[in-house]
Amino acid sequence: MSETTGTGLPGSPTTLFDHALRLHQLAPGEPLPRDGEPYPDDGLHRGRQGPKAPEDRHWVGKDAALILNAHFARTSALPSELADAFHDVYIPIHYNEHIAAAAEQADRDRVRRTGRWLVRYGTDRCSVTVGLALLASVGSDDDIPLIQTIGLLSNRFGPLAAHAFESQPEGVEALLWLAERVTGWGRVYVVEALCRLDSPTARPWLLRRACDGDFLNGYFAGKVATVVGLHEALSEFERDCELLDHTGRLLHVMTYCGGMGTTLRHYPHAAAVLEAHARHVGRLTPTIERFFIVAALAQHLTIEPPENVGSTDAQRDTVLAAYLSLLDREDWCELARAGLATQDSRLEWLAGSGAPQLHLRAFADRDAPAAEE
Repeated sequence: MSETTGTGLPGSPTTLFDHALRLHQLAPGEPLPRDGEPYPDDGLHRGRQGPKAPEDRHWVGKDAALILNAHFARTSALPSELADAFHDVYIPIHYNEHIAAAAEQADRDRVRRTGRWLVRYGTDRCSVTVGLALLASVGSDDDIPLIQTIGLLSNRFGPLAAHAFESQPEGVEALLWLAERVTGWGRVYVVEALCRLDSPTARPWLLRRACDGDFLNGYFAGKVATVVGLHEALSEFERDCELLDHTGRLLHVMTYCGGMGTTLRHYPHAAAVLEAHARHVGRLTPTIERFFIVAALAQHLTIEPPENVGSTDAQRDTVLAAYLSLLDREDWCELARAGLATQDSRLEWLAGSGAPQLHLRAFADRDAPAAEE
């Protein structure tokens, strides 16, 4: 991606774009630490209640649209005049029909120039958000690097960045680039956009990398499994350990995501996917993540009735027996004991309150009462 230059004058506030770009250059393939927070304008927003959203959701974005309409009505108005124009107006971070209408009613080239300036040189998150909304409405493929960079601040700018890419010819590749570099809410926005596009280009990534272990994966795990046809890829488990591991993550997320997304109970292929995972995961070298996933799934199968895991009694019992047999294997037990010795948080959770009913042999010494002196 290109690295647009042009920082402000010495002593001027740091632009949000420069802030995101600097952090990105420190670790180009990773999400920004803490999603890039605090932003350079944190002093203007920390502890500030700010404008409240209108009670009538149909009015959300109208104030911003009025400012844009007045600006574009003046042919001599410069983009820089909008730099602080939205600080005291409620600005939605998702697509908004009023702001989109203001963009589409004005001269397209002028709207694009304005959006680019606000995203590139804005020092206030409110104006940068409006600039990104303009590019999401009228931007071109040339704007992809700009949108990707600001989209790295994904908790705030992820929704509009994802929306912008959904309508662009090169949008899938742009979304995949961003998906590898965001987590938390930003990952939710980007992965959901990829699911909506349902592109063959995105399918391999969605099958193997969509879930990164964040709790918020619960919003999209079931969508991913459904859109990519996970149940049709089970034959690939024998030669694709990345797919097998990611399937374990998807299954684990679907054990706890009630109220967020599709659970195992409502995933129509739960029984087949669980059976295939249980049959193949034992071929792999044990790792702490694999031990945790298998134990967490076994715990869920133990405490939930079969219908809550999308299975019959016999199907549930077969998978549970396979998982428990694996957790009793000496090489897996040794791995878990070593993980406990390093106080791995996942195994600490299992050994503590997570799965006491499994009576895991790896935790036997830890669970045994201390001998009296």
